[in-house]
Amino acid sequence: MKTISIINLKGGVAKTLTADSMAHVLATLHNKRVLLVDNDKQGNTSKAFGVHSYDDKSISDVLTARRLDPREVIKKTRFENIDVMPANMTLIRANMEVLMDSTRPQQTRLRSALNAIAEENFYDFCIIDNAPDINISTINALVASDDVIIPIKIDKYAFDGLEELKEQIEDTRDDLNPRLRLAGCLITCFIRADAEKQGEAWLRSRPEYPVFDTRIRYSDKVTESTFSEIPIVEYSRRSGTAMDYIAFVQEYLRRGKQ
Repeated sequence: MKTISIINLKGGVAKTLTADSMAHVLATLHNKRVLLVDNDKQGNTSKAFGVHSYDDKSISDVLTARRLDPREVIKKTRFENIDVMPANMTLIRANMEVLMDSTRPQQTRLRSALNAIAEENFYDFCIIDNAPDINISTINALVASDDVIIPIKIDKYAFDGLEELKEQIEDTRDDLNPRLRLAGCLITCFIRADAEKQGEAWLRSRPEYPVFDTRIRYSDKVTESTFSEIPIVEYSRRSGTAMDYIAFVQEYLRRGKQ
């Protein structure tokens, strides 16, 4: 099971859209079995796939409960090949609880849960939608991941926190997860403005930040699909955003074979 963290310390850059669209494309167009982990207290991925709840178990229980079978947390969706480990606002409390619990390792709890799931060889991919923060739950995600993808919306503040995130990825690789790699930055919400092109050029000139060739174009259809709780590729297959996510997944898979 290949595990991918979608993360950026800046909000509003299409992290959840990227995680959800990548899972949907892998499942429906590539026939891959995908576990989508919601690691953001807002629970937007959980809401998008109709599994958000305060009554059922969530990733908070995975991080805090002892001897929990992680399969108890996973929810089926209407898509045959997509399951979700949901999140809700209890993740705020869970982060604090983990930090206060010094009786067992704090950073490896999600990895232990996902390793137990991976042993069953049911899922081909696990995609983690992370909050725009470095807290104990996002550190758990990095420790559990093989690849990191950083969505970047190019604006005045596009690169705020990028260096700090890269440093956190490197520290996690050095200390806890030697297989972790920055797979690349993904330019999102692209409208071909001159400022965007300049920002993209700067980013591509920095060898420490690999950038995917595919850019995700902005489309009003994204907002419509969000309200409808339908993945963008299903809601508007011909929209630029949908076509770009299809191309991006193909590029990611192709790069993984190199």
